[in-house]
Amino acid sequence: MYTPYRKDRTTATGRTRPRRAVKGFLFLCILSAILLPAQGESGAGDILFHDDFVDLDQWKPLTFPKIEAHSTYTIEAEGDTSFLRTESRASASALVHRDTFDVTQYRKVRWRWRIEHVYEGGNAEEKSGDDYPIRIYVMFRYDPDVGSFGEKLTYGVAKAFYGAYPPHSTLNYIWSNRSQHKRIMQSPYTDRSQMIILQSGNERAGQWITETVDILQDYREAFGKEPPAEASIAVMNDSDNTGEGSVSSVDFIEVYR
Repeated sequence: MYTPYRKDRTTATGRTRPRRAVKGFLFLCILSAILLPAQGESGAGDILFHDDFVDLDQWKPLTFPKIEAHSTYTIEAEGDTSFLRTESRASASALVHRDTFDVTQYRKVRWRWRIEHVYEGGNAEEKSGDDYPIRIYVMFRYDPDVGSFGEKLTYGVAKAFYGAYPPHSTLNYIWSNRSQHKRIMQSPYTDRSQMIILQSGNERAGQWITETVDILQDYREAFGKEPPAEASIAVMNDSDNTGEGSVSSVDFIEVYR
């Protein structure tokens, strides 16, 4: 039986208005253009892939038109352990993993993250507050062979304009500014992106928190149906709406059965 990976590390403390429309359908279109060449699974057994962030060889940068300030993603170390450091200062960009995977075979994702603080102006219910010091995207590939007539028209126009199909849908795991009345919320930009609140507020800021999610179960709950089989992962720290700044970290991330 698979035993989830765990590092030997004690809890540590953290270091103590461009256009918004790009976070909706445009975001998905650009994202797809980056993801499309990266197909296939790179692992075998229970763990498909595990990244300790020793380097960024398996990740691609994602930037957005009309947002000149980009978040930064660098490798840093604490003692003998490396991690991904993300920083946003009134900026937005992301990192996208190069590989896709079959969610029917590898439905679990696990990672450890930490934030410096949440954004005071953050609000998951409003476009103006759609910023998070850290979020993990799971993006599901659009399949034109099974799309409805309306989807084929919409996605066909997107492909003609951007050169690639946008993702079919996304799950967006977030560390939100505040607690909400429900765990799963629709993105203020599009119903094709559902946000899942795992942490909220500053109570646990500065602490490493381990998260484990079942993306197949979460997709069924969020969208009320089965997901497309193929998916990819991205990491993002953005503050272009609120104009604030924060640092966050990801210790590792893995996809497994």
